[in-house]
Amino acid sequence: MVMMGYQSTIPVTMDQMCLFTSAVSRARRDALVVADLPFMSYQASITDAIANSGRLIKAGADAVKLEGGSEMADTISSIVGVGIPVMGHIGLQPQTTTLSQGYRVQGRTKESAARLIRDARSLEQAGAFCIVLEMVSHDVAEVITRDVANIPTIGIGSGPGCSGQVLVIQDMLGMYELQFSFVKRYRNLSKEIGDAVREYVCDVKESRFPARSADTPKEFLKGIEFEDRKGSSVS
Repeated sequence: MVMMGYQSTIPVTMDQMCLFTSAVSRARRDALVVADLPFMSYQASITDAIANSGRLIKAGADAVKLEGGSEMADTISSIVGVGIPVMGHIGLQPQTTTLSQGYRVQGRTKESAARLIRDARSLEQAGAFCIVLEMVSHDVAEVITRDVANIPTIGIGSGPGCSGQVLVIQDMLGMYELQFSFVKRYRNLSKEIGDAVREYVCDVKESRFPARSADTPKEFLKGIEFEDRKGSSVS
């Protein structure tokens, strides 16, 4: 989504995910590469889910991630059944934000909290090795991590009670003006990059860059014949 300039994750395709997964897997040293299954690459059928998971593994992923709660248990179980590790994703689900009333914290009501707890247990029982908790109420995320799940949880905007944390690197580095409330900016690269580009443009306009090189004596040009812009012979 971010790399392609999309406004949501919906337009992302399998071909794009395979391309990015392949690039990331070649660059990593010892990190676990988890590739997201894009929208409608796994929802239509279990057959699609298995086939597309296989494509991501062939592209270099070590595991795949998919969004959804208890309704995805059979799909997760089937993917795991063919030997592909699956990471779950509950809470706010970017592929279906309209169903959760937009980008809002999940689990703030008794009903919503109970559903998240059921979903977490269901995904673990289906064979997920880890669960992403996105924008889940901090208390609910802590309960799921401490009392419900026997597998790690990774929080994004879900408080310090999760097993681990994740942020979109462009958000963390401040590469865009938009900033979510749960994001801590460790740098402001948007400003730094802009300043650097403006400095470069100014240097070029003021003839400060590039500097003239002294590695080619002018004498080398003597005796070289060529046509100037008017077509006249020059030497």
